[in-house]
Parts: sequence; structure tokens; C-alpha cells
Amino acid sequence: MASPPASLARFAHGAPQFIPPFAFGIDMVFWDYAVLIGYFAVMIAIGLYSSMLIKAQEDFFMGGRSFGKLLQTFAAFGAGTGSSDPVNAGRTTFTGGMSGMWSVMYWLLVTPFYWIAAVWYRRMRHLTLGDWFVERYNSKALGAGYCLFGIFFYMVYGSMLFSAIGKVAAPLLEVDSFMMMGYSLRFEYVLIPVIGVVVLLYGILGGLHAAYVTDLIQGVCIILLSIVLIPYGLAALVEKFGDPQTDGIAAGFGYLHEQLPEDHFHLVGSSGTSEFPLHRIVAVVIISLIGIVVQPHFIATGGGSAKNENTARIGLVAGNFLKRFCTVGWVLAALIALALYADNPELSLDPEKTWGVASRELLGPGLTGLMLACLLAALMSSVDAYMIVGSALVVRNLYAPYVNPQASEAQYVRVARLTGLIVVGGAVVLSIVYLDAFAQLQMTWVVNIIFAAPFWIGLYWRRASLPAAWITVSYCVLMFFVIPFAAPRLFPALRYQPALASMNQIVETTAMRSAAPSDVGRRSAAIKVWDTQRAAILADADSSETDKQRRLALLGARPIERQAGEAVELTQRSGGQPIFWTKGLVPLGPDGQPDASIQPIPVTSGTQATDLPAGTSQTVLQYPEGTRFRGEGNLRLDFLLYPLLGLDLSKMSNAALNTLELPPKIITPFLVMILVSLLTRPVNGECLNRYYAKMKTPVDSDPRVDRQNLEAAYADPGALENRKLFPGTNLEFQKPNRLDVLGFAGCLLVSFSVVGLAMLVARIGASP
Repeated sequence: MASPPASLARFAHGAPQFIPPFAFGIDMVFWDYAVLIGYFAVMIAIGLYSSMLIKAQEDFFMGGRSFGKLLQTFAAFGAGTGSSDPVNAGRTTFTGGMSGMWSVMYWLLVTPFYWIAAVWYRRMRHLTLGDWFVERYNSKALGAGYCLFGIFFYMVYGSMLFSAIGKVAAPLLEVDSFMMMGYSLRFEYVLIPVIGVVVLLYGILGGLHAAYVTDLIQGVCIILLSIVLIPYGLAALVEKFGDPQTDGIAAGFGYLHEQLPEDHFHLVGSSGTSEFPLHRIVAVVIISLIGIVVQPHFIATGGGSAKNENTARIGLVAGNFLKRFCTVGWVLAALIALALYADNPELSLDPEKTWGVASRELLGPGLTGLMLACLLAALMSSVDAYMIVGSALVVRNLYAPYVNPQASEAQYVRVARLTGLIVVGGAVVLSIVYLDAFAQLQMTWVVNIIFAAPFWIGLYWRRASLPAAWITVSYCVLMFFVIPFAAPRLFPALRYQPALASMNQIVETTAMRSAAPSDVGRRSAAIKVWDTQRAAILADADSSETDKQRRLALLGARPIERQAGEAVELTQRSGGQPIFWTKGLVPLGPDGQPDASIQPIPVTSGTQATDLPAGTSQTVLQYPEGTRFRGEGNLRLDFLLYPLLGLDLSKMSNAALNTLELPPKIITPFLVMILVSLLTRPVNGECLNRYYAKMKTPVDSDPRVDRQNLEAAYADPGALENRKLFPGTNLEFQKPNRLDVLGFAGCLLVSFSVVGLAMLVARIGASP
């Protein structure tokens, strides 16, 4: 460790010690436990109170559509801000500098569209998005299919949030495992189910009303989480690198710039080495915009539970912009953590622990518990909404139409409470299986695409048909999920096909520059990891001497120590990423077995590329000719399209390959939906007339007046034709009004202001 854990220093300040029997040796103090226990007690009390307000489905699933701007804002903020967000932002910033903020900030450029989307969800007047698919396509079965999609999505998304909590809590509480009934269990395997139980208790009891009230409290906690580490971190920078007697806390910004390379303060990374160069940011923004609209909770937090359309709009965009501003705080805290703990081997091995390690090292008595409570708040404010919306899907789109259509309102609410266990339980299980928050995040970018094309095209084109919707959904499931997973398992020979054993070019980029202190720290951490691994190999009594020598050879030479300011070669290897497989290509020896001793060798000497800075050179490497490989993971079926188009994928960077995963998933479902709709019969005209008449009728806050307005619209849908941008056609784009245009423009300005704030933060303390 760079410094003794903060938890060891607490007792020097006279903090009362309280180690309850259930702590399993976790080194926390009285105030930490008081904060956590008090937090859980308040959440459950809110659930008990809210349960007394529930009389019908609309009360449980939508809170009676009674929420104003404040609760809608924090509902959108809470549902959209999970425990994974500071963890993912911390990981990508720690490894790549400020450009890593786009692992979370990519939603920024999507947010202005929420000003328009919020109106859709309020005008739908439904309890679930499954109900929308039933109405638009006149099909209960499509609603049931969407229900199954929604449950799967929430299991995946919720599991990411639970995994993130595990990544933070273990280093924060300084415990990795404990013994139970003679077995050693990872700490996450106990913590994650316990959190799931608490979420179930208050969410099942109080429904959406409890979720929204707790989201208000939890939103304040998340905002606190976003800023609390910054002053402590700046003070630690001054204490470690300056003079606390003469330097103010603001001097920490100057020391931050002294410790980190200048390129760590660039908002957009290099296309060759960064995880988020510009082209990938653009692709992720597009697929996120296309997919976000079908996330099931948007029917509630997106505006469906608001009193009226303006409340829906303001709540949705304000809540999401709050998250964007918080992201700047997470990124700054991660940069501070890198400056302070670059030499930490724990973070060298797993950067996802950045937030937890920084909190452990910087915070004092009570604040450690508060930080964990804030992260729990970020998780619970998302999972509670997901659980309730998932319950609504099961009740409205499976139980009511197929099991018991004549059930009473009380029966429907009872079933909803029972089915909440499906969402939370599934998320807990997936989290324990994967425990990789960033990998789970990338999965959520793609899974939404299953129902995206039927939603978007059905929203704006009368010709969209039910057969086209089913075929598009089936196409997405088969092409992007089932076949890539099943094909190599049903036909194992595919893994050994030379035509599928392609990878992008392996390139070592070498730059000469003065080593920044963080470079020295990273090298120190790498040396500590190397020493630990070498000692473990030598101490392995179960390995033969031959095997030990082979493992030592693979470990390579001990990294050379660095000194700050010395001219050093900084070498970074990129490429070697398989084109057609998700996990890797394993080189095989003459016997057909994996052989890790086969390594790529240089085929060109260091050369100066025209698009590289002066003093930077690149060396191309490749595996020895004739090397055979085995593909690992799932087959990237959609990548077979690119060679047919004449694209040479072997010359592209890792980030470019990751970007190219997205266009087939963005474009082809829409092509399938449009082509099949042109060849099949559209939905019944009367159903379409009623649906589009409703979507053109503004919501009135008075339910009685709103019903009267709807009946008038249903009676004469042709009277609303003049509200269309293209009257007399099958296109159902509505004419934007003044509020639409001004609000959208205002949201764009706020988006640019967030980027401006990030740029300003990046320059504070920099040399002129």
C-alpha cells in the first residue's frame, strides 16, 4: 500500500470501536455501522409506509401517476445512476486518463432526445412498455415476448450493479473472504445476496411510491458520493507532495498535473491505444439512443408516472443531466486516485477497485460507512425501479392475459410482489457468476437492440406489421445471441478453422518522453506484482521443476525500475485481438494442445509512422508462420459481413474492431423490419387509428378531462391529421411546437456545458 489503511488510523483519533458478531472480522468502527444500519432502517420504513397507500395496480406500478417535478427528477436520476457508474468511470479513468469518462458519459449526447421521448411515454398512458407493443401491433403474444426480454435485460443490468458493489466493498472493508461452515467464501458472495434482500423488502412492500421516495434520499447520497472524495484527495496530494503548512487545498490540482502525463487530461483518447477514441464514442452514442427507448423502466421513470407532459420532460432531462455533472466528479476523483496510488499492486491487477481503494485510504470514521451507504443507494435506487417494472411486465403481459384475466386488483398487486423476486434473484445470480462490471456494461449496449427496430418504426410508420416485428426480434435473437453462442458448441470444429483464426495486427508503440511520477508508480506496482507472481511459482509444491521453469519463462524478465524525469521508452502493445471470436485465440503446439510458450515475434523494426508524434515509433509483431489457433468464446457472426465488403480488419486497432461490432446491430434490424413490413399485411386500420389518435392527444392532468379528450380523438381521428409533419402519408412524425424546439436546443446547450466543465476541470492547476 502507498500508505497505511485509513481504517488502521481511525483508532488513533479515539473513535469508539464496535465489532458486531456478524462483521466477520471487518475492521469498521461504531459510526460506520451506525450509518449503514440507520440507512437500511429508513429504507424499509419508507416501504412499510408506502404499502398503506396501495389500492390498485396503478398505485403499485405507477404511484397513481401523481409525481411532480422533484420526485420525477430524482427517479430518473436514481434509475439511471447505478453503483456501476463510479466504478466503471474509475476503472477507465485510472487506466486511460480523462478519456475514460466516456464509459459513462456517452449518455450525455443522448440526453437532449429525452426532451422529446418523455412525451411519448406519458401519452402512451400504459403501465408497461409491453402494453404498448400489445396496442400498437394488436398482439398479446408480442407483449409477452417483450416481457421475457425485459426480465432478461434487468437481470443483466442489475447484475452489473451488484458486481460493482462487490468491487468497491471488498477493498473498502478490507476483506476478501471469510469462513462459513468450514468453507472459504468470497466476500461478494455474501454481501450481494444481503443487499438483494433489502431491496426486495422495501420495493415489494411499497411499490413505485416507495421507490421514488427512496430515490429522492438516495439521489442526495449519490451527489454526496460524487464530491466527497475530491477534497480529501486534494488534501492528500498536498500532504504527500507539497507542504500542508503553506499550501491550500487548491494546490492539490497543481500536484495532480505534476504527477500525471499531460495526455491523461485529454477528453478524447488516441485511436490506437484508448478504449474510447472518437469513432467508438459516436457508435456507442448511436446504439444507446436506439436502444434506450425500449428499456422497460422508461415507461415509468421516462415520464409515464408524471402528473403531466411538462413534468415528465423536466424530470427526465433534469435527472439525467444531474448524472452527467456527477460523472465529472467521479473522473476527477479517479485521476486523484491514480496520482496517489499508481504504485498500488491491488489496482494494477484490478483497476475496477479504484473507487473502493481510494475511499478506504482517504476517508475517516463514519465516512467509510457513508461511502458504502452512498454506493448502496446508487444500486438500490436503480434496482428498486427495475424490480417494480419487471413485476408489472409479468402481471400485465403474462399473468393477466394468459393465467387469470378476471383477477382482482388486490390479486394483481399480490402477484407483482411475488414476482419481484425473479428480477432481483436473477440479477444476484448473474452477478456472482460474472463479477465483471465493465464486461456486463458492454453487454447492456447490445441487448436492447432486440426490440428497438419494432419500437422506432412502429412509432413513426403505420406500415410496420406484426410479422415484421416478430421476424426482426427473431433475427436479432438468433444472429446476435443464439447462433454466436451455440454454433461453436454444437460444431466444435469451427474453433479450429484457419479462416476464422484471424486477428488484428499486433503493434508495439514506443514513445520517448520524460517519465511522469505516475509512470514510476505504475512500474513500481508492476514490479511488486512480478515479484509476487514469481514467489508464488517457486513456492508451488504441486508443480514440477520443468513446469516452474516454463511458467517463469512466460513471466518474463523483471521490469526495470524508473526514476521520475528520466528519458524512458514507454512501450504499449495493442492488437492481437481476434476478429471472429469474443474471448481470444489460443496458440496450439504440434500436439494440438494450447502452448503458451508460442509468442509473437517482431517482423519489422521500429518505424516512424506519419500520423504519430515525433519521437514515437511502432514495431509490428506476428506469430510464427504456420501457428495454429483455437477460437475462444462466442463466434462474432456479424463480422463475416466485413470481408465480403472488402474491408481488411487485420489493420484496424482494438477500438476500431470494438466499434465495428455495433453497425450490423444498428442497421440490419431496421432493414429487416422495413423490408418484411413492405411484404406483409399491416395491423388492422381501426387499431392504428385509435393508437395514433391517442399519441397525438396531449395529456391533461385531470384524469376525467383526459378521458373526454381521448374519446373525442377516437371519434374523429382524421381531425388530427393536420398535426402530422407529412399529412396524408403513412409517416406519423408530428410537427414540433415551440416548446419542443426550445427545450431541445436548451438541452444541447447544457450538454455542451458539461463538456466545457470537464475541459475546465482538466485545466485547473495546469502549467500555462
